[in-house]
Amino acid sequence: MGNKVVLVPIFGHENDMKAMEIIQEQFPGRRVVGINCSGLIYGLGTLHCISQQQPAL
Repeated sequence: MGNKVVLVPIFGHENDMKAMEIIQEQFPGRRVVGINCSGLIYGLGTLHCISQQQPAL
């Protein structure tokens, strides 16, 4: 979620658009953008999982 946008993982499911509509109702001042995460699911995680730990440099 950002100041003007809500990023939503989608998976090519028939209910993706309905879910995005529900989220849009909750955030009327923000643009809801679906991000296809189908490929990430095969690694058993999506946006939350791949962004959790950052390695120390």
